[in-house]
Amino acid sequence: MRAIPDSLDPAVVADIDRRLEDVAAVHGVTVTLAIESGSRAWGFPSPDSDYDARFLFLRPVEDYLRLTPLRDVVETPLDAVFDVNGWDVRKALGLLVRGNATVVEWLRSPIVYGGDPAFRDGMLELAGRILDRERVIDHYLHIGLRHAADPGGKLKRFFYALRPAATLRWLRVHPDRAVAPMDLPTLLAESEPEADVAVAAAELIAVKAVTRELGGGEPPAVLRRFVQDELAAAAERGAAGRSDLAAAAAEADAYFRALVLP
Repeated sequence: MRAIPDSLDPAVVADIDRRLEDVAAVHGVTVTLAIESGSRAWGFPSPDSDYDARFLFLRPVEDYLRLTPLRDVVETPLDAVFDVNGWDVRKALGLLVRGNATVVEWLRSPIVYGGDPAFRDGMLELAGRILDRERVIDHYLHIGLRHAADPGGKLKRFFYALRPAATLRWLRVHPDRAVAPMDLPTLLAESEPEADVAVAAAELIAVKAVTRELGGGEPPAVLRRFVQDELAAAAERGAAGRSDLAAAAAEADAYFRALVLP
């Protein structure tokens, strides 16, 4: 499984591939999924955006039976170009049970360096059954409010409020689903905002794509209103029941055992 757009630097992609191979060899793990996160996968990169490669891995079953658990995170050296690190699948499943939206984003990334499609599809199917929709909404509402309150004086920062707002709209338009797309263009396309919102977002994305350091200034008023309205709608939503965490954990346990046991 691999999906690499032409916009990615082939030399950088090759280096990421080598890092992933080293992770598997040095740590004795199987990389089950490796994707791009960050602005490139979110659909609004800049020419100088770094590469945020993320991966999930499985250890041999014996490693999960140790009295002293091994680390559930593997990191590679961080520099100005590369940010490559990953989580043990067991960690990812535990976070998924608690409504962690980051795990779902990795599973929905449109940029894939490699992995097992059956694993990814199985994780997505599990997420669709057990993910607590209300906790996902809370996650994006928290991120959106934080960035909307402190945009940092740069248009670049506005995107970190815009994407959570678009995710909240997508979830509002799809009330029976909790697994949202990852990238901003798809979120907007599948949630049908007002036409001027889609146009303004596309124009701002196009500017960011050719600007190394998107400067200060106010974002378009139509997008500011969109962010404010979606954050307010999420904050004011009516009370809804939370999912059964014990039942979700039992399903995740069964899925994990099926992955690691022969």
